[in-house]
Amino acid sequence: MAYDFETIVDRTGTGAAKWEEMREANPDVPAGISPFSVADLDLPMAPEITEGLLEHLRTAVLGYTIATDDYWDAVTGWFQRRHGWTVDREHISLAPGIVPAFFTAIRAFTEQGDGVIVQTPAYYPFYRGIRSNGRTVVGNPLVLRDGRWRLDLEDLEAKAKDPRNKVLLFCSPHNPTGRVWERDELEAVARIALENDLVVISDEIHFDLVLPGSTHTVFSELSPEIAARTIVCTAPSKTFNLAGMQTSNIVISDPALREAYNDERTRTGFFTLNALGFEACRLAYTQAEPWLDQLIELVASNHALVRAFMAERMPEVVVFDLEGTYLQWMDFRAYGHDADELKRINEQEALVFFDEGAVFGPEGEGFERMNLAAPAHAISAALERLATAYGH
Repeated sequence: MAYDFETIVDRTGTGAAKWEEMREANPDVPAGISPFSVADLDLPMAPEITEGLLEHLRTAVLGYTIATDDYWDAVTGWFQRRHGWTVDREHISLAPGIVPAFFTAIRAFTEQGDGVIVQTPAYYPFYRGIRSNGRTVVGNPLVLRDGRWRLDLEDLEAKAKDPRNKVLLFCSPHNPTGRVWERDELEAVARIALENDLVVISDEIHFDLVLPGSTHTVFSELSPEIAARTIVCTAPSKTFNLAGMQTSNIVISDPALREAYNDERTRTGFFTLNALGFEACRLAYTQAEPWLDQLIELVASNHALVRAFMAERMPEVVVFDLEGTYLQWMDFRAYGHDADELKRINEQEALVFFDEGAVFGPEGEGFERMNLAAPAHAISAALERLATAYGH
């Protein structure tokens, strides 16, 4: 089946976060311009999901709903089929999103003032989840070597040895750099975590979105020992554009770890998901896999398009290999502009709305993150506007 990856869904006036932010940044944006910032899709939904939900609504009662056997079978079946990962349903804790999950986990496994290690530049809610709970961000900056972002394992080990640092908040695949960590890298991280008694919160929200040539390894699958120290955060939200359904599955195999997490979750007053979230996730995991396969082809093609365009028209921009996610990380530092000037040129002159690199921390200043899960014609048009604005 051929899916529609040519149509942009204009979400103006619907409350879509990135469209509202685009209009706030530049109220004069003309019709036909779409943003490339927040990591959701302006593409038509997988018809298997939308049509399935419509059919479901004909008879559904949207009252208090708990997970059914069909739901658990869909989730664990997806893990097994897509990742070769065998998960006991009793090990899954439901959450209304991965961000609420790691906020909960940070409180569960640290005390006020404790350090939480993150690889920077980092997904910006990581910082908020740590600081808003009175914990300390401990940066473990990635190193750019031979054009590829690498873990600084020596620095990580030094920070892990500090007894004040209790948790590693890990992002795999990494957002914003697009790295898919190789198994030997993950094993090194796991060794450091085990030797220093760190709990690992592994945000794997993008683990379904891996491009050809790369292989994702679920962090807890490295060994039984590291599984006993790890919380793996998963969701269908990035994979199938279901963020608004607020449905996530948090895998915690260790009973003591799971009890501590669930106790903290209970203190927030959270008990179950919304009725349509359950069904949307079930439909996605059981029926929409062909749609995902074609989406990944689109992202890979758009990545090649961006690389070729920049090499020819804007060679000052470094376009990093995209191994996972649909988020292209690019280095604009050669232009010598500060973060405010980059933002001004992009949004006021080029009418191109990225996630500005500075929001990912100081290490992101001078970089841009572009959402590639969009029609190729929209990507091409945005790149032409960008080149013109930068005098190319």
